[in-house]
Amino acid sequence: MEEGDRTGTFTDETWAIWEPLIEAVRPRGKTPPHDLQRTIAAIFWRHENGAKWRSIPAELGPWWRAAQLCVR
Repeated sequence: MEEGDRTGTFTDETWAIWEPLIEAVRPRGKTPPHDLQRTIAAIFWRHENGAKWRSIPAELGPWWRAAQLCVR
C-alpha cells in the first residue's frame, strides 16, 4: 500500500511483486478469489488499523470477502 493512501490500495508496481507470491501459496482446486488485489488490500487495511472486519471501507470490497479469505 502506498504512503498517504487512506483506502489501502496497491499500485500496479507493488501488486506485481505481491501477486506471484500469493499465487504460489494459494491452494489449488478452490475457486479463484474474485478481485484478489482489492481483497488483499482490505486485509492489509484491517491489520494496519486494528479495526473490525465490518469497518473495512466499501471501496475495498465486501468486508466478508476479506474475512473469508483471511481465515481460510
